[in-house]
Amino acid sequence: MPRAVVFDLDYTLAVPRRDRTTILEEAATATGAPSLSREAYLEAHRRNLTSETREPIFEDLLAGTDSDADPAAVATAYRETISDSLEPLPGVEAMLADLRGSYRVGLLTNGPVRAQRDKLETLGWEDAFDAALVTGELEAGKPDPRAFGAITDELGVAPDEAVYVGDEVEADVRGATEAGMRAVQVLLSDGPGPDPRAVAHLEQDDLAAALPGVLEGLE
Repeated sequence: MPRAVVFDLDYTLAVPRRDRTTILEEAATATGAPSLSREAYLEAHRRNLTSETREPIFEDLLAGTDSDADPAAVATAYRETISDSLEPLPGVEAMLADLRGSYRVGLLTNGPVRAQRDKLETLGWEDAFDAALVTGELEAGKPDPRAFGAITDELGVAPDEAVYVGDEVEADVRGATEAGMRAVQVLLSDGPGPDPRAVAHLEQDDLAAALPGVLEGLE
């Protein structure tokens, strides 16, 4: 059986009550920035996985435009709007508490330090994990094996003793398996289909109820 289970945060354990495209548009409008696409934001986010704040992301997005919007102001507006709408998926808080009776439980989330730590504070999850790492604090983000190695080191387990649970195919499933961990893929209604590299595939709404049984079945 595995000794540790590590989770992604966004869309695995917690979701905003409103879609991110709307939140991004509201942040841009509030700060006088031009309309920003969700696709462009995600590309800029992937280029800035080890930053302190989202400011470099919005610097990228605003570069080459004629806008004089302050990237730091847009980043703050976006962070605060997300925090105001964030909520845990049903049952995951009780699941995390129960799993800690049998496993070392960790969190590894991509993103700037301020943004992701604020989410944990908003959710009241500062003490919900035995170790919680944000890639903004590390030298590399997911899917880089160094990010996964950092969390297994924090938990005091070998990679093959840990299971990673996340929704993204590249960052989570590929990243974890290439780092020597087993992966459980969380399936979203509008997300990618099951990836064969994962040892199990769970619908997002079924995660809390189904994951403990999946972990018990692993050798």
